[in-house]
Amino acid sequence: MSDIVVFANAAITIVGVVVLILRAKISPAIALVLGAIYLGLVSGLGPEQTIKSITTGFGDLMTEVGLLIAFGVLLGSLMASLGAIEKLVDLLVRTFGPRSLPYTFGATVGTVLQSIFADVLLVITAPLASRLSRQIGPYGAARMCAAMALGIEVGLVFVVPGVGAVALAGVLDLPFGKMFLFGTVTAVFTIVVTLALFTALAKRGLWNPKLDETEELPVAEVADEERSPRELPPLPLLLAPLLLALALIAFGAIAEMAEFSSPWVDFLGDPVIALLIGLIGAVLIARWKLPAEQTAAAFKRGFHESGQILILTGVGGSLAQTVKDVGLGELLKDYFSTSTVVPLLLVWLVAAVLHIAIGSVTLASITAAGVLGPVMPLLGIDPIFVALAAGAGSLFVIHATSNTFWLLQTLLPQTTRGALKSVTLTVSAASIIAMIPIQLMALLF
Repeated sequence: MSDIVVFANAAITIVGVVVLILRAKISPAIALVLGAIYLGLVSGLGPEQTIKSITTGFGDLMTEVGLLIAFGVLLGSLMASLGAIEKLVDLLVRTFGPRSLPYTFGATVGTVLQSIFADVLLVITAPLASRLSRQIGPYGAARMCAAMALGIEVGLVFVVPGVGAVALAGVLDLPFGKMFLFGTVTAVFTIVVTLALFTALAKRGLWNPKLDETEELPVAEVADEERSPRELPPLPLLLAPLLLALALIAFGAIAEMAEFSSPWVDFLGDPVIALLIGLIGAVLIARWKLPAEQTAAAFKRGFHESGQILILTGVGGSLAQTVKDVGLGELLKDYFSTSTVVPLLLVWLVAAVLHIAIGSVTLASITAAGVLGPVMPLLGIDPIFVALAAGAGSLFVIHATSNTFWLLQTLLPQTTRGALKSVTLTVSAASIIAMIPIQLMALLF
């Protein structure tokens, strides 16, 4: 089979998945499996090998990320129920002051709080961001809206245990600790630089408070102010399980990069074990401080949220395995030089186009990584940078097809016009800015 036919079949597969999702309104999970079946059959794998590729891809990826996603989401759900976020934001205000709050708030949401499912994290933090926006001077609402959007979206695809970052690491068979270290550096740089740029543009006329902000109190904030205060445990105790888990993951990654190994270091530094330890700690605190029914509700919510994530991630692995088995990676390597710049830009572009069409950050990133990931090691490019480039591209043009866009618009004091600036424009800028540290690190490592 000629190279052109294989490339054409791969392109038809991607376009077909997009059409099934957008036009036929078919679930992304089903669309991805149908795309994998089509690609396998028309590329010569045959029925038996096609099914084997689909099931192997799903199973292998679940082996890599299944427990990690489940433990991470459950840990985040318990932290949300314990009220850790409210106390953490209060500490940020007291420590760094209101003027620096957008930067510290955005960076914290994008890193430390990524174990909390994105929609839940947004619903909890939006009232806080809305209320605090009045304390940080001119353009406070604009800056906090942008900080929220950047923290939620950038952290999702770059920082483990964010579900997008975990899925990318699983698709490309990356060490999760390595993804955590490189992703955290990329996320913090991207959030701070993009927010500084947005702030400068807002002050020069990009943001019009009369047209871009709402005067009425968002529903989420009304609910927050009417809620009776609850007695929360001390912040160090609330954060201890999560921080311990992240510290163990980082320690394991550093030990691996330094080629230091021992049975206990490998065991405790494994992200699954690290998050399990954190989850057990959170359960103990929840049983001490929360009613039994509230703890049970947190677990129920966590299982519900992790289920849909696992299915979508797994079928993304099915498509990636099929792409690998048809030999697309071997063919693509003949069309690139050994430069890292062009291949990573191609990964970014594919993810960006997929996101514009589909509107799902996670789906766009894992599809782009699955299609182009197999070729990159053949060019001498570390897969970690493929994952980061795919994540960056998937952030481009978050628009009206995204549930997160409308949550950010309705839960924060901004109009739809304002959300197009603080969400669509700002996160799109972050998508491009993120490629700066990614390309630099790809050249250095």
